[in-house]
This record gives sequence, C-alpha cells and structure tokens, in this order.
Amino acid sequence: MNFVKRAGLSLVARKGKTALLLGVFLVVCVLLLGGFLLQGAMARQEDRAQHRIGVDATVRADGLTAERAARLAREPGVRRYNPLLRGTPRMPGGKLVVSDAPRPPDSRPQRDGPGLVGLRDSEMLLDFATGRSSLVAGRPLTPKDADRDVVLIGERLAGLNGLSTGDRITLTSPDGSQRRTYDIVGIHRDDRARTPGTWVEPAELLANQIYTPLGALSDLGLGGRLDEAVFKLGSPEDAERVHAAARRLLGDTGFRFDVNDKAYRDQVQPLRRVGAFAGALVRLIAGAGTVVLALIVALTIRERRDELGMLLSLGEKKWKLVGQHTVEVTAVALPALALAALAGATLAGEASQLLPGHTAAALLPPAELRMGPADLGRVAGLGLGIALVATALPGIGILRLHPRSILTDSE
Repeated sequence: MNFVKRAGLSLVARKGKTALLLGVFLVVCVLLLGGFLLQGAMARQEDRAQHRIGVDATVRADGLTAERAARLAREPGVRRYNPLLRGTPRMPGGKLVVSDAPRPPDSRPQRDGPGLVGLRDSEMLLDFATGRSSLVAGRPLTPKDADRDVVLIGERLAGLNGLSTGDRITLTSPDGSQRRTYDIVGIHRDDRARTPGTWVEPAELLANQIYTPLGALSDLGLGGRLDEAVFKLGSPEDAERVHAAARRLLGDTGFRFDVNDKAYRDQVQPLRRVGAFAGALVRLIAGAGTVVLALIVALTIRERRDELGMLLSLGEKKWKLVGQHTVEVTAVALPALALAALAGATLAGEASQLLPGHTAAALLPPAELRMGPADLGRVAGLGLGIALVATALPGIGILRLHPRSILTDSE
C-alpha cells in the first residue's frame, strides 16, 4: 500500500492523537504568527520614529555659512536641515509689543526692532515641532520659498499693526540704509508670548518674532555667518558621522555640536525592547514546539512498534516508514496553519489595541498589527520545519530497527 494512503488511514484511525497533534500545532502556529506580527509592528513603528521624530543635531562654528550648511546636508543620514541667521532690523512706521515695565537707562536702543530669523523650513523650529508655537493663519515657510520675499509674523505684532496674511511689511537694516518689503504669508501664535512684567528688549520678545527665508535677508546688512544650523537625522548613529564631517569642514574655532535625541530614544527604546521580546518569544516557541511535537511523535512511534515490525517484515523500506510519519505530521500542520491565519486575521485588530500608543499618549500614531503574505510564509516555513525536525528526530530510531528485534521485544 502506498505510504501516503497509509498515513491518511492512520490519521483517521487515531482520531484522538490526530486531534492532539492538531491542537499542539495550532497553538504553536498562532503564537509564532503573533510573534512575527509583533516584530513587524515594532519595526514599522521604529521606521516611523526615524522619519517623524528623528534626531536633531545643532552645529555652531565661526566659519558656518549657508553654503557650508548645505554641504553638510548632503551627508548620509541627513533628512532635513535648517540654517538659522538671527538679527534685529528696524520696522519703520510699525509698532512693537513692549514690556509693561519701564525701560532701564542702560537698555540698548539698537534692539528696538523685531526679532528676525532667517531660515529654510519653519516647521523644523523646535517651538513649532513641539506645538508651543502654531500657525493661526496662512502657511509655513518651506524650502520652496528660498529667495522669496515672504515672512511669518507674530499674532500680537500683526494685531498691533492691523496686518493680516496677504499684507506687506517693510524692514530696514539696523542703520536704516537698506530696506526690503515682504509679503505676509502666515501668522503664528505662541502661548508664552505674554508681555513680561520686567523689561525685555523688543527684539527678544516672542510676540515680535518674524521669520523669513534665509535668502531674503541679503539687503538687510545682517552678515553672512549663520548663528547655527539644525540637521534632522535618522538615528543617533547618523549624528556621529555628521559630527565628524562638520568638524572636518568647519574646524575647531567656535565649533560646537549638540545632539537632541531624547524624543527619539524615548520612543524607539521601548519599541526595540518589545521587538526583542517578540524575537525571543518566537525562538522559545519554535524550540518548545519542536520538543513537544517530537515527544508526541516518539510516543506514537513507540506505541506502533508492532505495526512497524510487520511492515518491515513484509519488505517495506525504512525511509517509507519515516515518510509516512512525516506525511501524517505535515497533514496535521497544514490545517493548523490555515486556522492560525484565520485567527490572526480575526484577532489582529483587537490585539492592536493593547500595543504601545493605544493605551498612552505618544508622539507616533498607534502601532498596528498587520498580517500579510510574508508573515504567513514565515509561519508556514517555520511550522513545517518544526514538523520535519519533530519527525526526523524520532525517525532516527526507526532507521536503526530490525523486524526481528521489534517483533521479539515485548516492550
């Protein structure tokens, strides 16, 4: 009789053992699938963290210019960058928000202007990225604005001068010899922009802050040396490479390199721990599943020694006996895989609610379990591998048996 047909008859005849094997395989496959789905969810979250949060590296140096900042931005690992140049122009005919306290005699009249920041991307500013500042009208400044004569101004400064988006504002160099007119494309608000009770120079008040593209400052006499440049990096490892490149390019004079990766680490480290746990869980399940199934198969083979002896005495080849047991275990593994896939598709959504991001506030969107063909393929490959190993280990004993020793051994 064909050993494949014999395997089918054996499974039907031993319904209890077949159900036991099916149950064990189902548990193993469900747990393996859960581990793989958890690994995939954490990997996606870490990738999101790299793109959405990343690491901020701030470079300062005496020789830092817009051209050199652009060169550093081409280093591997740099996703975005923001060169920053600060100055204090004059706003002729305009009103400034001032402190309620009287001006002290030693104050600097040259600071009687709005605080101006030339930049490349306003959304990269820490205040906007963390939500402390927000746009109440218009749009942010982006790299597409480049040399356009556009500005963002503070809400209180706009209200004090009757300005809104679409209006124009004129700024001059500190000595008044140069001037430039800008279109207001956005108005920002900062909840900290309250009038202080002590004297603060107008240029230092958040309410008087104006942002404009770096290239639109050429006529205001503010110089060409940047105050700093901020680089958005993918990971702390990228910061080490950019640090080395910045030091080579800028030298040691006034050089400073600061990394702010707290938000990145706060989000990524828990994800990596969960991913590592999922990987360890998969290995543990694979090992334990192999051992348990091997023991079940070994016990089954021991109970069927008489059957094996009869088949061997009738001339059946040993490899066919091993093949029969392999077919039996594989035939049980396949429906177990199908049931595990069905369970995964049904429960993945509910299980996602227990992952980080659903139970607490986070900077990232909630993690989500997604079952795809690749996950099923991994479970199928590992599950069938477990089936083969669990069959092969006891099968070694079959290859060493002889019909006479089996039939004469009462055990």
